[in-house]
Amino acid sequence: MHTQLHYKLSRFYFIYYFFVGAFVPYWGLYLQSEQFSAADIGILMSLFQITRIFAPNFWGWLADHTGKRARWVRLTALLGLCGFVAVFWAHSFFWLFFVMAALSLFTSSTLPLVESLTLAHLATTNGHYSRIRMWGSLGFIVAAVALGYLIDLTGIRSLLWFLLAVQIVLFALSFTLPEARVAPHAHDHFSIWQVIKQPNVIALLVGCSLMVTAHGVLYNFYSIYLSDHGYSKGTIGLLWAVGVICEIFIFMLMPKIMARFSLKSIMLTSLALAVLRFGLIGVAIDSLLLIVLAQTLHAATFGSFHAASVEVIAQFFKGRHQAKGQAIYNSVAYGVGGTIGGVAGGYALQYLGGQQTFILAAIFPLIGLLVVGLGLKLSAKHTAGGMFG
Repeated sequence: MHTQLHYKLSRFYFIYYFFVGAFVPYWGLYLQSEQFSAADIGILMSLFQITRIFAPNFWGWLADHTGKRARWVRLTALLGLCGFVAVFWAHSFFWLFFVMAALSLFTSSTLPLVESLTLAHLATTNGHYSRIRMWGSLGFIVAAVALGYLIDLTGIRSLLWFLLAVQIVLFALSFTLPEARVAPHAHDHFSIWQVIKQPNVIALLVGCSLMVTAHGVLYNFYSIYLSDHGYSKGTIGLLWAVGVICEIFIFMLMPKIMARFSLKSIMLTSLALAVLRFGLIGVAIDSLLLIVLAQTLHAATFGSFHAASVEVIAQFFKGRHQAKGQAIYNSVAYGVGGTIGGVAGGYALQYLGGQQTFILAAIFPLIGLLVVGLGLKLSAKHTAGGMFG
C-alpha cells in the first residue's frame, strides 16, 4: 500500500516538474521570439511569483479548512490547463499579461497543495520526502534536455504544444492522488499569526526570500543570457540539467547530511555558496567550464537550502496549520523574493547588461547569510528527524 502511494506521489512530482523543466528554461526565449523587451519579459515571467504571494495561501487555507487537499489539487490542475490553452491566441503584451496571470494563479497553487498532501501522507507512512521529490528533479532534467534539442530542430513554437500535452497529463494524474487524513496536533489552538510573528519564523522567511530573489533573476533570464552569448538551445538545456542532476544527488544525501549537521549550518553554507555561484555566472559567462561549475552549486543554492527550509517550516507549522505553513513559505520566499528578482532583473538586464545583473544578484544571498546567521535560532529538536531523515 505504501509503495503504491509513494509511486503515485512520485509520478505526479515527475510530471509537475516535467512542466517546470519545459517552462522555466524556454518560456523567456519564447517571449523574446515574440519581440518582447527584457523589462516586459521580467514583468510577464514574474506573474508566476506575484500570484504565489496570495494564491497558495487561499488554497492552503481551503485545504486545511476542508481537509480535502486532493480535491483542490484537481481543481487547480484543471484551471491551470484552461488558462494555458488561451496562450495560443495571446500575442500582445496586454493579452499575454492577462492569460499568464490566469495561468499562474492556478499552477502556482498546485505545488504547495501537493507538498501538503505529501507531508500528510508521510506523517503516517514514515516515508522520505527527498525520495519522492527526487522524481520531480528527474522530470525537470528530462524535459529541459529533450526540449532544448526539440526547439533547435523544430523552432520555439513547438514549446506551446509540448506544454499543453504535459498540462493534460498533469490534470489526468491529479485524479490518482489519494486523500490524506491530518492528525490533530497540540499546537492547533494557536492562531497562524502567533506562529508567523515569532522572530525565528520572520528571520527564516526573510532569509529564504533573499535567496530566492537571486534565483528569480536566474529562472527568468539565465537562458536569455546564455543565448545572447552564443550558447545553443541544446547546450542551454544541458546546463539546466547539470544543476538539477546535482540537486538530485543532494536530495539523496540529505538524510545523512541532516544527521550530521544542523539545519542552520546547512542554510548558512548554502547561502555562502550562492554568493559564489551568482558571482561566477556574472564574471565567467564565456568559460563553459566555470559556468558548469556554477551550475553544480545548484545542489546547495536550491537543493540543500530548500530541503532545510521545508524541514524548519514543517517544525514551526504543525497540525491544522501544515498546508498554510507550506503556502506561506511559498508565498513569501518564492512569491515576494521571486517577484523582486524577476522584475528588477528584467530592468537590470535591459539597462546594465547580463554580467552586471548576475553580479548584483549575488548581493541578495550575502544579505540572507547575515539575516539567517544573526536572526534564526533553532533548538536541538529542529536539527534531527523529520521528513528527510
